[in-house]
Amino acid sequence: MPRRIRWLAALLTLATGACAPMADPPEHHRAMTRSATVTVSGTGTAAATPDMAEITTGVVTQAPTAAQALASSNQAMEQLMQSLGALGIAARDIQTTNVSVSPQRRQARDGRPGEIVGYEVVNQVHVKVRELPSLGRVLDQQVTQGANSIQGIHFGLRDPAPLLDEARKRAMADARHRADLYASAAGLKVGRVLSVQEAGTVSPRPEPMGRVMMSAAVPVAAGEQEIQASVTVTYALEP
Repeated sequence: MPRRIRWLAALLTLATGACAPMADPPEHHRAMTRSATVTVSGTGTAAATPDMAEITTGVVTQAPTAAQALASSNQAMEQLMQSLGALGIAARDIQTTNVSVSPQRRQARDGRPGEIVGYEVVNQVHVKVRELPSLGRVLDQQVTQGANSIQGIHFGLRDPAPLLDEARKRAMADARHRADLYASAAGLKVGRVLSVQEAGTVSPRPEPMGRVMMSAAVPVAAGEQEIQASVTVTYALEP
């Protein structure tokens, strides 16, 4: 091959190599250029002494006819609500929640519906007791005045907002603690907050007290009211 042709071929090879695309950077290098984040959940609980309670109370009456059972129920409930008013329970804190009339049947041996032998009426009201020290007297007087159905009791706070805010603060502190732990294990530092999502709050449920109570002074132990808050937080991570 003539010298001029060999020289041109070498020059073309160099030009082709210079124009070839560069190789992709290593995967770990690309990963380092992305923004690192960590997402954690946190929970916080705050407690305080309850200052109010809610109860569901009422009467269950039975009679040969529906009219008789309802009349007896109405009379008993009127007496119960008057007794609540005499104890200082405001009308706005007494709300009817259930009135039902059901036939009572004699059990049949052949599986068919039995003969109706009477009727049962259930009448219940939901009561807020805003002065907790009077709760024992309220329960006692309800039974004394004829209440034979007390379904539950729920202690609470007239203003739960401050307790809920404290639980939320503790949930955020718990989330930050977890984020610091994971970041330290990865050799990084926690940066700014990118997002916060509240997962919800939890309060105690009403406690059952039994369907029929004996007439006696009712000792009441309120214990503590607890509220739990949960959050999910995403933080930026820094070198």
